[in-house]
Amino acid sequence: MKGYMITFFTQQDQRHHGTLLGQWIFNLAREMGLPGATLIAGSMGYGHHRRVHSAHFFELADQPQEVQMAVSEDDTARLFQRLKEEGVQVFYVKTPIEYGTLSEAGA
Repeated sequence: MKGYMITFFTQQDQRHHGTLLGQWIFNLAREMGLPGATLIAGSMGYGHHRRVHSAHFFELADQPQEVQMAVSEDDTARLFQRLKEEGVQVFYVKTPIEYGTLSEAGA
């Protein structure tokens, strides 16, 4: 299949409707019936302001997070429309990909 690998970059202290933004995007993908998503906690990163974000022993609020998903073109359009309607502000990378599932013969 042809589609996109979408990665959203956020951090632990960003929220949308009271929910952590990464978790909210993950839940939205599930609610919309998208085929899968992965929420990844990062140890360190920096953004366009060049400020370093990292998980600290006592404070995780600044911990970087990513939400990744491989989705079809139609699902991508539906997802971005929903994010626009919700007023979500988040940095993303959208890369064209080919994806599928491999399995053993007869399995």
